[in-house]
Amino acid sequence: MDKSKRPFLKSKRSFRRRLPPIQPGDRIDYRNMSLISRFISEQGKILSRRVNRLTLKQQRLITIAIKQARILSSLPFLNNEKQFERTESTSRTTGLRTRNK
Repeated sequence: MDKSKRPFLKSKRSFRRRLPPIQPGDRIDYRNMSLISRFISEQGKILSRRVNRLTLKQQRLITIAIKQARILSSLPFLNNEKQFERTESTSRTTGLRTRNK
């Protein structure tokens, strides 16, 4: 049978509809830390709309709430764990240089 003459077949694979990440009763606010923390990566970055599965309006409100929480110091701008790892590795290399002299 020719490809152009094949009838359109839907895939028989069923899919489970995912629940929306924000329920209709949830208020998107800078004080709602349990809600806001779900939309931030481990490094402290705001996750994209595609990852969050949010609407455009919800993503805008989440972004504003995260920025307000950062300014009011209830949320850090960065996660400093990686910064400590870098300082340890640089101290080791400087120690090696001093022994060679």
